[in-house]
Amino acid sequence: MAREIYCTYLKHNAEGLDYVPMPGELGQRIYNHISKDAWSAWVNHQVMLINEYRLTPIEPKARAFLVAEMEKFLFGEGATLPQEYVKPASEA
Repeated sequence: MAREIYCTYLKHNAEGLDYVPMPGELGQRIYNHISKDAWSAWVNHQVMLINEYRLTPIEPKARAFLVAEMEKFLFGEGATLPQEYVKPASEA
C-alpha cells in the first residue's frame, strides 16, 4: 500500500517516497513532506542544472550548490533557471 503524505511542494496529498533519499535531517524532511512526483520534478531540474552549469556532482562545491538549489526548489521560493537556459522544443 502506498504511503500518502501532504506534499509541501505540490500543496496537496500525494504518494510519498518509498525511502529516505539522502542521509541526515534534510533527507528525513524530504521523506516526510515531498511526494514522488515532486521528487521526480527535482531530479529533472537537477539534471538540467548539472548539464547547464557543467557540474561534477562529486566535487564538494557542486554538491553544496545542488543541495542549496534542492532546498529552494522543494521548500523555498523555487530554484532559478540558469541565465542562458533555453527550454527544449518538446517542453515549450
